Amino acid sequence: MAIVTGGAQGIGRATALTLVEHGARVVVADLDGDRVNGLVSEIGGKSAIGFVGDLTAMGAPDALVGQAIDAFGQLDIVVNNAGYNWDGLLHKMSDEQFQAQLDIHLVAPFRILRAAAPHLRGPAKAEAAQGIERFRKVVNVSSVAAALGQVGAGNYAAAKSGLIGLTRALANEWGPLKINVNAVAFGGISTRLAAPAQSDRRVVVGGREVQVGLADTAARNLGMEPGREMTDEELYAPRPMPVPLGRSGTAQEAANSILYLCSPLSNYVHGHVHVVGGGMGYGLT
Repeated sequence: MAIVTGGAQGIGRATALTLVEHGARVVVADLDGDRVNGLVSEIGGKSAIGFVGDLTAMGAPDALVGQAIDAFGQLDIVVNNAGYNWDGLLHKMSDEQFQAQLDIHLVAPFRILRAAAPHLRGPAKAEAAQGIERFRKVVNVSSVAAALGQVGAGNYAAAKSGLIGLTRALANEWGPLKINVNAVAFGGISTRLAAPAQSDRRVVVGGREVQVGLADTAARNLGMEPGREMTDEELYAPRPMPVPLGRSGTAQEAANSILYLCSPLSNYVHGHVHVVGGGMGYGLT
């Protein structure tokens, strides 16, 4: 059974569908209730339920894990994917703007994993006592910005870097229980976050409306035209990018890398940062 946060669109949606395709049951957690309900209906059967809420709100991570256990009785996989960007140059950035990125990209994953700990560690301890080796999985979604930085996104880069530190600390703590804890660092994946800011792409977090998308300078650095409105099809389609593979990756390609870290194929991969960026950020380890 898997929890996928930010699971109703983009990489999260592709991840939820891919995990279900490979036999998992999922809890799709997202802010957008319409998209959550639509995806749960699309999956159908008893393989998915939805959780609608702001994961930065106090109590929301505990409620998410509680709903997952109530529905499925166990927890095997946690994918911390939820996030958004709130870009701005550092010398113009407010405390609220900086803290907001720490809250969604670092504090929320910490709280979710803390809430999930009894349901991951408890069964693992019981199995270890019986001489049973069974692996469970945590995948934290980071970014190549954690190592390379990103103009106009110092808050995002700092939070994603912190998430890598949290991943490695937890890998040391939970490894003896055969709970694999890894991070995946994406770069250049075609999503609404990695496209120029669009006038109709906004999220409401804590009663605050935030424009989603790359700041103008960051968009130019990636070879994109700032301010150009894009359709959903364009947002998620591969596009030329200045990386060795020559194009951006798709949400499905990103989901495939998460599937690997959730599967038995990665049982001996632990405390690792798996870079998926078409050659961008290949030095991040």
